[in-house]
Amino acid sequence: MKKVKQITLAARPKGMPDASIFRFDEVNLPEIKEGDLHLKGLYYSVDPYMRGRMNDVKSYVAPFKVDHALEGGVVAEVLESKDGAFAPGDLVLGPYIPWATEMVVPASAVKKIDAGLAPPSYFLGVLGMPGLTAYFGLLDIGKPKPGETLVVSGAAGAVGLVVGQLGKQLGCRVVGIAGSEEKVKMLREEYGFDEALNYNTPDLAAQIAKACPDGVDIYFDNVGGEVTDAVVPNLNFFARIPLCGQISSYNNTEPPVGPRIQPTMLTRSIIMQGFIVRNYGGRYAEGIQYLAPLVKTGKIKFTETVTEGFEKIPEALLGLFSGKNTGKMIVKV
Repeated sequence: MKKVKQITLAARPKGMPDASIFRFDEVNLPEIKEGDLHLKGLYYSVDPYMRGRMNDVKSYVAPFKVDHALEGGVVAEVLESKDGAFAPGDLVLGPYIPWATEMVVPASAVKKIDAGLAPPSYFLGVLGMPGLTAYFGLLDIGKPKPGETLVVSGAAGAVGLVVGQLGKQLGCRVVGIAGSEEKVKMLREEYGFDEALNYNTPDLAAQIAKACPDGVDIYFDNVGGEVTDAVVPNLNFFARIPLCGQISSYNNTEPPVGPRIQPTMLTRSIIMQGFIVRNYGGRYAEGIQYLAPLVKTGKIKFTETVTEGFEKIPEALLGLFSGKNTGKMIVKV
């Protein structure tokens, strides 16, 4: 029986995770059965939501199990198929694939990707979960109108970059918030944001007010915490808040205490809606059909932070929480 390398959750973290919660194991590759595919991982996605799955709490997806393989989005090559819809050499994408060098999964766990449409790794980014998150969150919840002001937190991340560019395509004034001067410069000069702010600068609320003289109509919230606290006073009447992520609090050991936003939401008739991309599972083709031509023609640009080597996956995941990524963090094997 063939042995493969696997990344196992060794323990549940408390607070900020470190390398000690991961373990590299050598395990037997399961026998391939009818309806299964034998895959070789090519590109592995690391995403902020994975931190929540490390906790043993009820959420929209089951928690990882201790002493079992971690899993996430993977672009893989089919090595062997026992399903008539797939053949060796096909490239496939699965959202919850075990972190192993090779794996056997049901064919129903993956879908084929068209490598002629875009580089394979893009199906983990701009044409995958982050891009679709941006598309559905902004269009369905944000409901942008030409001339409105859109503020995006986590703007240099995989979702934020797409949100900002979509906003520009739809005629919005777009202001991004990121964590370094380098990222702020990139948003302005390379991605066409009208303005960009460093959340580490003093009095962020005043900086937002200056950058948004007509107030904020849409706030795409990827971050939460003090960044959101600074945006809220600048929200207009009837503003919309697509609530996508709260990465600032993922590693907190105590519930954060901050300004309460409900009075502002009430008095200004603001709508806030939390969402996850799989709420729109039946509409993924729509999102890809919308995004793919924009990517192909360069109207939406995308950045990847690529780390090479299977053994680097834990390091890449931890890097998300200290802002080491620009755009989508990918591990290439």
